[in-house]
Amino acid sequence: MNRITRLPGNRRHAFLGAVVLLAVATSSVSAADGGPGPLGVTTEAAPSRATAKVGALFSTSGALAGDHFCTASVVHSEEHDLIVTAAHCLSSSTMWFAPGYQDGKAPYGVWQVDRTYVDDAWSGDEDEDSDIAFATLRPIDGVDIEDLVGANRFVTGRETGATAVTVTGYPDSQDTPIACINKPTVHSSTQQRIDCPKFTSGTSGSPWVNGDGEVVGVLGGHEQGGSTADVSYSVVLGDEAADLYATASGD
Repeated sequence: MNRITRLPGNRRHAFLGAVVLLAVATSSVSAADGGPGPLGVTTEAAPSRATAKVGALFSTSGALAGDHFCTASVVHSEEHDLIVTAAHCLSSSTMWFAPGYQDGKAPYGVWQVDRTYVDDAWSGDEDEDSDIAFATLRPIDGVDIEDLVGANRFVTGRETGATAVTVTGYPDSQDTPIACINKPTVHSSTQQRIDCPKFTSGTSGSPWVNGDGEVVGVLGGHEQGGSTADVSYSVVLGDEAADLYATASGD
């Protein structure tokens, strides 16, 4: 397992450079979370506080370049160890999470998935209305992921399209994240959609984050997130998602 070397009394010493990067990085993406910016335009996402919470999922901890297959993001939990993604991203094999992954490098470490949580409706019939999942991560040398990169809040019951959101994800064809701002719209009573180009394979699990730092959608659901690169979907986060989050987060 990737480890963190630290000096006594400073549990995050080895990641000092990463913490400084988080403190000073600026990006139009972080400013655009539900705020001003061109809608429906997809750009590469520069390193920032916001993108550090989002990462790529891998099937191996080494030789990262080109091996990622989905996206996930850190959300607040009691144990500070939780990520959210799409249920269809989970596999029976060992998985690893690299927050802030950029150009083949994992600036905040590579974290092993420990436990996964999906709803019974997904486990049984892979119901597209239950295509959301959580996973806990093992600490690295006593440090939990949320204590290093921070976390967004996972919320349910928000009205679809009430505000613009930023969607950030990792296409499996490249090693840098992309981001797009737009307002979601209603697809059905259980699904919401967003018009953002270039969200291809690998972006499943991308968080939809509003200006208050709340995850109000997760790319997945209908057609496992969409059959075209220009339109993406998410389950409407309601009671089922709230119950699953409560179980996974320890709340």
